[in-house]
Amino acid sequence: MTTVERLTRTTVRSKKELSADHPDSRKILVIGGTKFIGKLLVTELLKAHHHVFLLHRTDKHPFGRRVTNLIADRGDHESVRRAVGSTRFDVVFDLAYDWENGTTGRQVEATASQFDGKVSRYIFMSSVAAYGDGLNHHEGDALAPDDHPNPYVRNKAVSERALFRLHQRTGFPIVTLRPPFVYGAGNPFYREAFFWDRFRAGRPVILPSEGHRLMQFILVDDLVDICLRVLELRNVVGHSFNTANPRAITQHELVLDLARVASIKAPNIISLPREYIQRQGGQAIGDKLYFGSYYDVPAITQIITKAQRMLTFKPTDFEEGLKTTYKAYLKDRTYPKPDYAFEDQLIRGFEPLAQSVRSA
Repeated sequence: MTTVERLTRTTVRSKKELSADHPDSRKILVIGGTKFIGKLLVTELLKAHHHVFLLHRTDKHPFGRRVTNLIADRGDHESVRRAVGSTRFDVVFDLAYDWENGTTGRQVEATASQFDGKVSRYIFMSSVAAYGDGLNHHEGDALAPDDHPNPYVRNKAVSERALFRLHQRTGFPIVTLRPPFVYGAGNPFYREAFFWDRFRAGRPVILPSEGHRLMQFILVDDLVDICLRVLELRNVVGHSFNTANPRAITQHELVLDLARVASIKAPNIISLPREYIQRQGGQAIGDKLYFGSYYDVPAITQIITKAQRMLTFKPTDFEEGLKTTYKAYLKDRTYPKPDYAFEDQLIRGFEPLAQSVRSA
């Protein structure tokens, strides 16, 4: 018996002794679970008295002895198999995505197949990006092709197709969720805080090409609430769910909403052509950000009537969600000190061009 198996069995025995007080508790594995969505999900699962296991790459997590730690790299199927061992779970949440190397459909399928016939629910965190592009998607719309040039889009779409094929072959109890931009307290991506840092410093905010691109959001608390709903409901197996605020907003509207909750009445907004920004090296993700991390991407929006009908999903008002997020930002600003050099370069470099256009 390995050290992990000994630890797991000992922990399970002690939790079984406690389960008499909570007969509805379940044994739940969360793949990922130490950041943002996963961290809040684990917290809520513990409040509901479930027996929670984490599978991730490190030997530490922030939840103490109540959560059993299983160490594995989900990209390495054999390491996952060894870490899980003979332990059986009622439910698996698959939240992990390797942003550095990507998590492929083959890796997702290999992990899921290990639990085929052994779980009552397998909940996979996909993304609205799985559609590839376009507006007003319903769950039955085609997903992006296997050769889509964006690896994140491709991996999410291929993973979903693999999981639903498994469901068709064996009845594998898959549920997939397709959130758009997730916001809220503890966001590891430099997004809402990107703008609030600039507002509080009296800095201008760059708006790419007048900010007409549409964006759609979901509060992390609402997404976790949906996770808990699909954990309990019986009629959701074999379904995917769009999960978002019903109304998409423009990038310009987003900046104004972010300014409003920070009590900035007249934010300094400078519109620069997207083509100019990109020619100067501007990046949607990376060192030369100009509109938050991965916020300036082609619009993909969704219709959420299925989640509203089947899950009784009632999303939090966007402004109310931003207010709670801003309060959390003021209490715990953990991002590195902002570097405004690239933005200054963009603004200075465009002024002569703008003057030339105005004088023509």
